[in-house]
Amino acid sequence: MAILPILVAPHPVLKKKAEPVAEVDAEIVKLMDDMLDTMYDAPGIGLAAPQVGVSKRVLVMDIAREGDAPEPIRMANPEIIWESDETAPYEEGCLSFPDQYAEVIRPAKVKVRYLNEKNEACEIEADELLATCVQHEIDHLDGVVFVDHLSTVKRSMIMRKLKKLMKTKAA
Repeated sequence: MAILPILVAPHPVLKKKAEPVAEVDAEIVKLMDDMLDTMYDAPGIGLAAPQVGVSKRVLVMDIAREGDAPEPIRMANPEIIWESDETAPYEEGCLSFPDQYAEVIRPAKVKVRYLNEKNEACEIEADELLATCVQHEIDHLDGVVFVDHLSTVKRSMIMRKLKKLMKTKAA
């Protein structure tokens, strides 16, 4: 298992639509495991393959509360097959936008079809934090980042703060 480098916006890979995986084989399972290690190390609750420079439709999540046993979810080729009309706001952050947060409004509930780490077709119904997280990570697979859901003014403010933060870290 390995800790992978996380790409920081505005890296071009983050804006590219990821390619579907043909099947979940040993290579994809290793990627999922490495992504989980990376996500836990960051720490975060979700990570999509493009965030570690791999343009494949793979994501991992774990919304277990701190102190609870880990409950990792591994998904390949996830697709939202239903979403509620009801929406919910959530203060989102992203490992590719360190220390930046903003309220994003998304469907409150979704149903997602995907392949698990055993290459089995699965479906999951998600609400609350899990619904927000899975939508956020699927967005990454489509080249969409959370700031794309914000007004131009808010997006510009976050990008300026991020640039300043990255200059400070580089110095």
